[in-house]
Amino acid sequence: MSSETSPLLNYRLYNVAGGFAESCGGAPQEDEVAVSGTASQPDDSRKLSTFFGVVVPTVLSMFSIVIFMRVGFVVGQAGFLQSLLMLVVAYIIISLTVLSVCAISTNGAVKGGGAYFMISRTLGPEFGGSIGLMFFLANVCSCAVYILGLVEAILDVFGEVPNAGELGLSRGIHVLPQNYLYDVLYASSILLLCLLVCLVGAQIYAKTSFLIFLVVHVVLLTIVVSFFVVSPKTVVIVRQVGNESQSIYSNYTGFSMATLQENLWDDYSVDYTTRYMMTFATVFAVMFNGCTGIMAGSNMSGDLKNPSYAIPKGTVIAVIYTFLVYLLLCFLVSFTCDRMLLKGDYVFFRQINVWPPFVVIGVYAASLSASMSTLIGASRILHALACDDLFGIILAPAKKTSKTGNPWVAVLYTWLMVQCVLFAGKLNTIAGVVTIFFLMAYAAVDLACLALEWASAPNFRPTFQLFSWHTCLLGIISCLVMMFLINPAYASCGIVLMLALLVVIHYRSPTSSWGYISQALIFHQVRKYLLLLDVRKEHVKFWRPQILLMVANPRTSAQLITFINDLKKGGLFVLGHVQIGDLDSLPMDPIQPQYNFWLSLVDKLNVKAFVDLTLSPTVRQGVQHLLRITGLGGMKPNTLVLGFYDHSVPDDYFLHDPAFKDARDNNDHFGVDLASLQAHFPPVRDGETPKNLSEQEYVAIISDALKMQKNVCLARGFFTMDRKGLLLSKTRPERVSIDVWPLNLLRPDSTDYVDVCSLFLLQMACVLTMVASWKAARLRIFLCIEPGDGSWVRKEEKLRRLLDQLRIKATIKIVTWEEVGPSGQASADHVSDGYLQAVNRMILDQGFHTAVRFLYLPRPPAETTHSQRYLEQLAILTEDLGPTLLIHGLTPVTCTDL
Repeated sequence: MSSETSPLLNYRLYNVAGGFAESCGGAPQEDEVAVSGTASQPDDSRKLSTFFGVVVPTVLSMFSIVIFMRVGFVVGQAGFLQSLLMLVVAYIIISLTVLSVCAISTNGAVKGGGAYFMISRTLGPEFGGSIGLMFFLANVCSCAVYILGLVEAILDVFGEVPNAGELGLSRGIHVLPQNYLYDVLYASSILLLCLLVCLVGAQIYAKTSFLIFLVVHVVLLTIVVSFFVVSPKTVVIVRQVGNESQSIYSNYTGFSMATLQENLWDDYSVDYTTRYMMTFATVFAVMFNGCTGIMAGSNMSGDLKNPSYAIPKGTVIAVIYTFLVYLLLCFLVSFTCDRMLLKGDYVFFRQINVWPPFVVIGVYAASLSASMSTLIGASRILHALACDDLFGIILAPAKKTSKTGNPWVAVLYTWLMVQCVLFAGKLNTIAGVVTIFFLMAYAAVDLACLALEWASAPNFRPTFQLFSWHTCLLGIISCLVMMFLINPAYASCGIVLMLALLVVIHYRSPTSSWGYISQALIFHQVRKYLLLLDVRKEHVKFWRPQILLMVANPRTSAQLITFINDLKKGGLFVLGHVQIGDLDSLPMDPIQPQYNFWLSLVDKLNVKAFVDLTLSPTVRQGVQHLLRITGLGGMKPNTLVLGFYDHSVPDDYFLHDPAFKDARDNNDHFGVDLASLQAHFPPVRDGETPKNLSEQEYVAIISDALKMQKNVCLARGFFTMDRKGLLLSKTRPERVSIDVWPLNLLRPDSTDYVDVCSLFLLQMACVLTMVASWKAARLRIFLCIEPGDGSWVRKEEKLRRLLDQLRIKATIKIVTWEEVGPSGQASADHVSDGYLQAVNRMILDQGFHTAVRFLYLPRPPAETTHSQRYLEQLAILTEDLGPTLLIHGLTPVTCTDL
């Protein structure tokens, strides 16, 4: 079993005062790179070579206790051929991940936290936090595995044997009582020793890492030599069954083809430590634990002389070397030891060694080394998570460090978690859980590298080039497949836990300045699909409103912004704003700094909108600019929405909405706090701020939009809309209604309900009723008829058939003109104010819990001298109607075809 943290402990990782504590204490962040003209000073702390900084820690992590205590178990259960298969599969998986690790680690310095650091800085806080916590749990379980393995090795030598005399064993050394509680006690005592070392400081252990490396290799050398110099012999295996001990006789045969043939095929049986039946998956889980730890070298990047060179070279050397050692031991064991020896004694190396204490020393050294390594490493991962504030108050205490930078609270947290895992009691019991967690971490590293490769980010320039998106994808698939082969239940639970953590972190909305790979991927995909979105292939069946809403001051138009957000029906929604000015007379562009304020406004209002701002000498020219250039490719506005031109002063929305008054939500994490947002948009004061455009210019903007083939909507009275009260109130007894008047009320002689503009009105109203929050509203369409017109039944039937063809569910209301008076005027220019007031009263009288009205907007007059009269007519027509949308549609938007 191995660990993702370095047994040759990373000075930057473990001397936190000079490294990882920077992220908690305000020192320069990892993303801050000097780009000045002067050369950066060399870092004196970078002293480790490829061998000491990468090869030694990685090899120690990948050997650990498994090489001494589980090689025989794997061959005995799976046989030589399946053992080779397991070894090859395991190393293919880790080799694919090694390629990803090398690519990411050579694209920038990897600091404390290992896999967590890589994933979080690549995939963002959500994935980073969830996988980081899983990686922490993997190291916690690894620590428990090492300690339980050490207890197993100690009891094999010093464990009490009830009937030792009968079995011919000396009672002198077999003094430690054995049962579940004693085993937990021994494990807890070893863990306490590791805790004390970790609390004192990791440097104590770091200085002895190379000595442990030498000890382990001396023991391995004696093991290999023993296969050649030890003569064949009978080995007695003592097993405790209940309160009795029994001896089993097995053979060390030396090199024998018969032994190899016997060990060639699998022979799965009950594991004597757990009493569980072994399978390919469970044995692979145990064996795979000896192949983890591939990231130990990349964790050393802050201390390497040349990390871009050392990490790929050192990691690859370590992987190849450990593979050859495992392969050699499997071969030697299969040739020399019978099945009973391999399956009955997991520390049989001791019994066939030239000097048995050598193996004991190696097992104890490797176990203690790995236990302290993973305990320290797990605590640093937890400290990293705490410093990044991903889990809030739960992990906040883990930020604390000693004067020397040792995160002692994180160490205590980790010690407590390991102690809980120790109650599992047996090494093989939790090996599967550890393997699942490590495989998830490896899959996430592959995913991070895959995302960087697919995003084609210019700054992803790793010096290690022996990878591609194919290797990343294959690594992800192989990790996921092996997870479910090992234990489908554990794998499913692990993925559910990861997704749950991801959701929790997402809704906590953590702040990070690491960069989001999601944004790079979205950009890459959006660009690709925008090129495929061909305006020449548009069809009326799939038309949707794409709206440019011009906003002068959001303090008075916030309700309109929210309403248009409902009306867009999944289409493009852009907030446009024109600032009066001339760039020639200004020292810099005043528009760019404003985007953050407008985007924060969008976040506060919780609408799905883009923002487009422009600088122009006049509002009219600015609107022309936005109508021409807003959007990209096939996603361009087809509808312009303007606020109504009148002299009313709406209430200041910022003074009433809790989102703009709650000081607790004081920052949007992008540098705009609530006070700054309030100050950026000027308060509403009656009569103090003159309008930036005249009546003629306003009407000209409408004409310009129609010339540019844009549909036009004029919105009046939306500052009075109480959307929550209308749509979300549970106490309202009646359904609200959406009233549609699809007739040009300024031209009463026109009775056509099926022109393009009328159909556009119907479509827009229908779109609104399809929005979830408006589905309960009733759609009412008003059919106006002359007094005494006997053909109204036929007209109603014609309108009903049209609605059926358009699949619009609505109530048709019949209204007569008798209260309006004579309606024979020839043109809109000669419509009297009295007539308009009568029409206005008629619309008001027909209102019944009306939430919004859709009216027909006639074309503006061609003569600019008539602009004022045109606006006066619209003002009289819509006086006191509440939220009203005057619409002129040019686009065919309805279709009866399938």
